[in-house]
Amino acid sequence: MGYIQEARENHVKKKVEEALRSKMKQKALKECNYYSAKYAECAAGRTISVVWQCRKHAKELNECLHQYTNDSVLEDMKKNYMLEQESKNLLLSAAYVRFVVYYSLFSQKRRK
Repeated sequence: MGYIQEARENHVKKKVEEALRSKMKQKALKECNYYSAKYAECAAGRTISVVWQCRKHAKELNECLHQYTNDSVLEDMKKNYMLEQESKNLLLSAAYVRFVVYYSLFSQKRRK
């Protein structure tokens, strides 16, 4: 599949992308809570020295967060969103077709 075709398939509105990014960040913070707590514990009561005293904890936290907040994760979320929207549209279309069929049958019966 070409780059342009793939870009079209994963294109979502700006608001949707922002919501997906927010969801991605929330999940990352939840998954990396252990590392976040360790960093916060190290940083407590420090000011400038936090930079060198907590470097190891900051690196661990950043590595963890990066696992859940990168472009490939966002692209997967976009794909999933698009698939969900497509399936919703198919369900709505099927419901509309059923409605039209039932309505036409009902109308025919009323005419007789």
